[in-house]
Amino acid sequence: MKGAEAMMKALKAENVKVLFGYPGGQLLPFYDALYHTDFVHILTRHEQAAAHAADGYARASGDVGVCVATSGPGATNLVTGVATAHADSSPVVALTGQVPTRLIGNDAFQEIDALGIFMQITKHNFQIQDTSEIPKIFRKAFEIAKTGRPGAVHIDLPKDVQDSELDLEKYPIPADINLQGYKPTTFGHPLQIKKAVEIIQNSKRPVIIAGGGVQIANASLELIKLSEFVKIPVCTTLMGKGAFPEEHPLALGLVGMHGTKASNYSVYESDVLIAIGCRFSDRITGDLSSFAPHAKIIHIDIDPAEIGKNVRVDIPIVGDAKAILKDILTHILKKQPINKNEWMENVKKLQKESLPIMDFDNKPVKPQRLIKEMMLALRELDPSLKNTIITTDVGQNQMWMAHYFQSSAPKSFISSGGQGTMGFGFPSAIGAKIARPDASVISVTGDGGFLMNSQELATISEYQIPIVIAIFDNRTLGMVYQWQNLYYGKRQCAVHLGNTPDFVKLAESYGVDALRIESPEDIKESFKTALKSGKPYLLDIIIDPTEALHMVPPGGTMTNILFPERQEPTPKPTCFNDMKKILNLKV
Repeated sequence: MKGAEAMMKALKAENVKVLFGYPGGQLLPFYDALYHTDFVHILTRHEQAAAHAADGYARASGDVGVCVATSGPGATNLVTGVATAHADSSPVVALTGQVPTRLIGNDAFQEIDALGIFMQITKHNFQIQDTSEIPKIFRKAFEIAKTGRPGAVHIDLPKDVQDSELDLEKYPIPADINLQGYKPTTFGHPLQIKKAVEIIQNSKRPVIIAGGGVQIANASLELIKLSEFVKIPVCTTLMGKGAFPEEHPLALGLVGMHGTKASNYSVYESDVLIAIGCRFSDRITGDLSSFAPHAKIIHIDIDPAEIGKNVRVDIPIVGDAKAILKDILTHILKKQPINKNEWMENVKKLQKESLPIMDFDNKPVKPQRLIKEMMLALRELDPSLKNTIITTDVGQNQMWMAHYFQSSAPKSFISSGGQGTMGFGFPSAIGAKIARPDASVISVTGDGGFLMNSQELATISEYQIPIVIAIFDNRTLGMVYQWQNLYYGKRQCAVHLGNTPDFVKLAESYGVDALRIESPEDIKESFKTALKSGKPYLLDIIIDPTEALHMVPPGGTMTNILFPERQEPTPKPTCFNDMKKILNLKV
């Protein structure tokens, strides 16, 4: 059997059904073998989109996503998507073509040091030097990607290895493997769990921060049980959004730099803080000296490297969130929690103060009203929103959705957190829809982020992938615009996108139906039309470019929330080059 055929067999053994990729010269044997299989292969129009789609597939399904690109520029185009997946603990296996082994290191055509490039952005990194290594390396790659703290794994595939013969009797697929030194801890230490239970039991002002690890571990039910029994309010990180139903009376919303008053103040005032599957990034903590200053901190995480890395921890518990929460519940359900009426009243007061105003009739449309109308449309088709998946791009559109859109189910809100990757939202929606064809998938994106991967309109058109793209169209790089207004004397430099393209005409040129929305009263029906069409659909929604979200200054105390006033647009951008100026440059 040829090496490339063995790779197909290895992928089959890992229960892979879908690959997202883009072929090239050093992958011709791989794609010839693929031709003879029943794998679904989605040909994206850019390798970055293939990586984001594989990432979206992984996040929506919980299975490993697979992306494929050829050597050289094909591999480098995967880098952004692989780094994005790895930063958010998404299990993705990236396969890259490589020049034949005899040419590695000789600066051959389209050769790069793929191992060196991917080393810093993956959980592990392989280069297959001989066909005999194929069974074990593929088995190891998938095992590493999906166990412990999930992440991205890269396999480099030299062309001669794809072409060479493999003796399957000698090297069977799937291979038996022993990953020496790699033994992720699943169950928490009993003594640490006992200490945590005692502190939680006696707490008067407890708060939970639920991170992405809750969703990865499928621990939402255990989280809800713990919260309800002990009366612990829950705030979420961006990656944790959806882990706890946001319509729940104990839900506080997003925490951190762009967090709600209810979340940030509750964390600050807490006496016990239980962090589950979160890494305490700078966007969550702000000034470390003022973060949860009165609290004993219990940190539950499967990655021991994250515990104590950024925040002092009183009780570290290493292991799987679901297993640990089950053990905590086993002990705590036998006891009667102390009265928390005073804390609950304080939490309710903060929740009331955090309620957003969403009924705006303004033109251009306010993003708050846009999200309200979107939810109304979705709830008519899916009342619980448990069969709805939202993917977002990065920037203001992401933060508006994180605040105002109520997620009710795990793995239903997909966004780039660790890397904050513009261009993520649209292609990740493609992967999510392939993973969950039963779900309504809406790609929420800003105009800037959408333009970074707008070529994937061709992908959804050719494959007829019925996702709805909702562009928050304000013709600016909104988050940078907001920061320049707040911190740089309103000197708006290089944030105005101009008037091109016409997104409706662009979509139609790819054969995708599209509507432009300029009035609040048209939003709901337009969404219903798009969702019911069963086809790819783009909604170009003109929103107010001057609308801004509240935020905590970088490195500030999380209770120091700035509520920006409406920022009037600069009549003329102060950083603008016209063509005459460009042509007159003397180099």
